Amino acid sequence: MLQRVQTIYLLMIVALGILLFCVPVVEFTSPADASVQQMLELGAQGLDNIEADDLFRLPVPAHLNGVWGLTLTTLLIPMLALVIVFLFRNRILQARLNIFLAVLCLGYYGVLAIYIWFAKMNLGTEWHLMFGACIPLVCFVLTLMATRRILKDEALVRAADRIR
Repeated sequence: MLQRVQTIYLLMIVALGILLFCVPVVEFTSPADASVQQMLELGAQGLDNIEADDLFRLPVPAHLNGVWGLTLTTLLIPMLALVIVFLFRNRILQARLNIFLAVLCLGYYGVLAIYIWFAKMNLGTEWHLMFGACIPLVCFVLTLMATRRILKDEALVRAADRIR
């Protein structure tokens, strides 16, 4: 199981997915001409006000606090990759789930775009992507590489069966 290259790719997706859960993805800052400067970070746990001074914290609207779609997508990526690792005996199912995982990695950006749009409309802030925003794209590429290797293994097994 661990000697297969696709297993290494999938374990890297698991590690990156756990990292994605811990790091912020987007930073929201109030415009320069605002009377009170506000900085918020959006991650899998929700919006976090990162200002050091509690006196000037502005309340985050209630509908922006619950980012369950982003949290769910962030949790599904490493969990599904870990499940796929243990399906090494059923390569066709493994390849199909890998394609679903690739779609899920791209779907993360759709969910993130919705939350950015809501935050921009309701808070009137400017947004900047942070380092964590590239993690789903790296997971997407690793998923495609793992799918390619899984299908290559399946072709090798079918060729060996044909020779017998």
